[in-house]
Amino acid sequence: MRPEHDDPEIPESVTPNDLERVARNELKTLSKENADGVARHLAMAAMLIDEDPALAHRHAVSAARRAGRIAVVRETLAITAYATGDFALALRELRTQRRISGSNDQLALMVDSERGVGRPERALELGRSVPRDTLPVPVQVAVAIAMSGARLDLDQPELALAELEIPQLNPSRAFSYSPALFDAYAEVLEELGREDDAHVWRDRAVAAAEALDDSFDVGADETVEIIEVDDPTEYPDDDALDAHDLDGDDLDGDADEADAEQPVADSDDDDVETDLDDLVEDGTADDIADQVGIDDEDDEDGAQSTDPADQDEQGDTDVPTEK
Repeated sequence: MRPEHDDPEIPESVTPNDLERVARNELKTLSKENADGVARHLAMAAMLIDEDPALAHRHAVSAARRAGRIAVVRETLAITAYATGDFALALRELRTQRRISGSNDQLALMVDSERGVGRPERALELGRSVPRDTLPVPVQVAVAIAMSGARLDLDQPELALAELEIPQLNPSRAFSYSPALFDAYAEVLEELGREDDAHVWRDRAVAAAEALDDSFDVGADETVEIIEVDDPTEYPDDDALDAHDLDGDDLDGDADEADAEQPVADSDDDDVETDLDDLVEDGTADDIADQVGIDDEDDEDGAQSTDPADQDEQGDTDVPTEK
């Protein structure tokens, strides 16, 4: 007998259309009834991820029970697991999502998850396993930030700073990734005792965030150009090469054939360059694996996880097959 599951409630006002269209497109291999139920759970996970990550994770688990071979479902499960601090589960789900979709867009979260399970060296190895220039620019920046964090975990602040000295570290322009990059740079400067420089970059992070907020008021096609006075800190030229772009093989064997789902479509990135003439300164239950049985790849690193999808790939499952 199939075990009963206590799925979290979904308000009647939440519909499948509340899920982003790109994600809904991935559910087309399911029956309409199943696709609609999965879409509503995914929509709830997205709505709750910031205010109640534990409840968001329950919705993601419910979606995974119904559509465990869909990349966006495994990705959502990974993100909610990460938000609840279950880094081993997040890492396993991200590996599976990457195997299904063929996408490296969540590489930074994988690197951070390796850090979360206490393996900064492995995090660095993973971050270097994908040629940096094959990634979208926002992902390149996110990976650099995660790699810098791994260097700090290893008490290597100078190398942590070097990980962030990439062409995108340009205080004269603001992109969606700029505030986080500038903040990370300031954090490492503080670690090095360079308080004045850290303060400058904190201010730049605030300025970039404000410029981006203003750009949404005038249109996404704008270019934000940040005008500064007194710039004591050098930063890389736009044409500089990233010293950390290293080629490498995929550590998780992503050459394996993906499952039969459609790959995740690349979403329009929101890193539209935006110009501003003047700027005012101024994220475990042991029985989850019994509740959900869906294909997964082995955890070759031995990380212990509460993966709701953890089972032998050729074993029988107790999950309804997607239709």
